[in-house]
Amino acid sequence: MAERVSEQGILIIGGGITGISAAVEAAEAGYQVYLVEREPYLGGRVARMNKYFPKLCPPNCGLEINFRRIKQNPLVRFFTLATVETISGEAGHFDVTIALAPRYVNERCTGCGDCVAAAETEIANPFNYGLDRVKSIHLPHDFAFPMRYLLAPEVVGTPEAKKIKAACPYGAVDLEMQTERFDLKVGAVILATGWHPYEAEKIAYYGFGKHKNVISNVMLERLAAANGPTAGVIQRPSDGAPVKRVAFIQCAGSRDENHLPYCSGVCCLASLKQATYLLEQDAEAEATIFYIDVRAIGKYEDFYTRVQADPRVHLIKGKAGEIRDNADTGRVTVQVEDQQSGRILTDEFDLVVLATGMVPNTKDWVPFAAVDCDDNGFVLGSRQVPGIIGAGCARHPVDVSTSVQDATAAVLKAIQVVGRR
Repeated sequence: MAERVSEQGILIIGGGITGISAAVEAAEAGYQVYLVEREPYLGGRVARMNKYFPKLCPPNCGLEINFRRIKQNPLVRFFTLATVETISGEAGHFDVTIALAPRYVNERCTGCGDCVAAAETEIANPFNYGLDRVKSIHLPHDFAFPMRYLLAPEVVGTPEAKKIKAACPYGAVDLEMQTERFDLKVGAVILATGWHPYEAEKIAYYGFGKHKNVISNVMLERLAAANGPTAGVIQRPSDGAPVKRVAFIQCAGSRDENHLPYCSGVCCLASLKQATYLLEQDAEAEATIFYIDVRAIGKYEDFYTRVQADPRVHLIKGKAGEIRDNADTGRVTVQVEDQQSGRILTDEFDLVVLATGMVPNTKDWVPFAAVDCDDNGFVLGSRQVPGIIGAGCARHPVDVSTSVQDATAAVLKAIQVVGRR
């Protein structure tokens, strides 16, 4: 009996930095790649970042290079607003079903924006974590790839939707779009499904969602971004007032058996980075970081030392307790036991930033029952299904550069599978 020939295609689930990196490397090695992303754009969480640490450079540079590599390589096919519904089969011979949600805007869209004037409804902007609002038809963000508008499903079937359709001079608005499904045959699958921030509202004593000037670290990243809701000006969400004093609370829900028992590894560095955003904006501002211990090892230690040396940055070893807000002033009070002095400290801040941890998206979704995950949702490398390879934050919490390295390793494993005959 003749041996079956392996399918040569590689499916990559997740269009964040890990998935994009894997896609371009596999395609440039000569393999057909199918890149599936559930958001309406590629780039994942990195696209929402203001800067990388430790160089403090913007992420759009690296993303733009990879987007160009994708556009120039015919071996990459990518699908946005797409989810993998099922995976069956075995290494070298996987059958996959993919569902495409309707965008209500087709490939004729030129990104001209004429449709926006006809929109009346505003919705919370998911790209900015709900910190501002956008029209019912909008670009996902200014640097979106693909650069194509998106119509909110809430208005489909209304007179407003018809007005928006009529306003498009290219016939790009298609109100008849429905969910579509199609099947693929691939030889290997890379799970580059990324992460989402831990739900800060679950940490009741910190008052996230109740106190307007208590936000998460990912929200501050958007406030500091030039294409964010405040054009890069860090201000209080409650009233837009200037921010002079910010408290960063580390391990918000992390290293806690009631929430996330593990350390995400990058939160300390993210808060140090975000402290520089504040100090660059206002030379008289101050940042206080309440921490259990600072985890900045190896190449990141110099970055930690440099930020720590700034007299406007105060690091206090102690886990913050309950947070209270002052309805009259909008300021937020934080109480903590300083473990070095043994004193109870109480101080007021204009803004409190919760450094929430990273939760793998595989925690809630794996399309193949035989894929083993640990209790926290991370794909287990020691018991992976042959031909299905975890990468990046699907395997463990990692920073951007480590995610890119992990993508390369995943591609090498996938090539070993699809290259067999």
